[in-house]
Amino acid sequence: MINLLRTHAGPWGLGVLGLFSLFGLWWLLMALFSSGEGLAALFTPQATLVSLVELLQRPELAEHVLVSLRRIFIGLGLALLIGVPLGLLVGSLRHLEWATTPAFQFLRMISPLSWMPIAVMLMGVGDQPIYFLLAFAAVWPILLNTAAGVKQLDSRWLQLARSLSATRRETLLRVILPGIVGHVLTGVRLAIGILWIVLVPCEMLGVSAGLGYYILDTRDRLAYSELMAMVLLIGVLGFLLDAAARWLHGRWSHI
Repeated sequence: MINLLRTHAGPWGLGVLGLFSLFGLWWLLMALFSSGEGLAALFTPQATLVSLVELLQRPELAEHVLVSLRRIFIGLGLALLIGVPLGLLVGSLRHLEWATTPAFQFLRMISPLSWMPIAVMLMGVGDQPIYFLLAFAAVWPILLNTAAGVKQLDSRWLQLARSLSATRRETLLRVILPGIVGHVLTGVRLAIGILWIVLVPCEMLGVSAGLGYYILDTRDRLAYSELMAMVLLIGVLGFLLDAAARWLHGRWSHI
């Protein structure tokens, strides 16, 4: 049966089938564990989709989405500015790798959300602590994948660059960076997944715009079906971001 579906539906068809199965499971769970009345009725797929359609017609929603995406891209940009150079150094210098790996692994295992109170106390309420928390969350996959890419470079490329009397700058720009772009993009994809998870609680730090703020706003207004619609929207946007990262990685891999 699975082979038949794979043959006739293809990967896209199977993916759509998986999404419909997820929604079917959601509907089944709500039917089994709720009476269809009261608050539970507000979290059903039907009520959520109706609220989502109404939500998409509101002009202020685009503002909240754009604010969240801006924070994502700034946090990712900061992580790239820090993680790629550090990854190049760590991947190139073995002694530096030995000296920094324990510290990096220690910091990586600290949840970014645990820094929230400290970030607010030091930076105040606003975008700055959000940028710090997002960059802290995203830097580790980028740094580690960049370092892994440097270590996996074919040594013959570097020998060829030296034999052609290439300068360090030319070797970096023409040999090393093109050779590790695939690893960096893998780190970016992993970082986007982490950023999207960390973003929503970060936007509950007293800011006045963003998807996390809007989640709190729907809760305070007791608009529970709208809250569930926001959860669904966050999932869709995160899925699209990951799809864009996968497309970019796949396109580069076939160049």
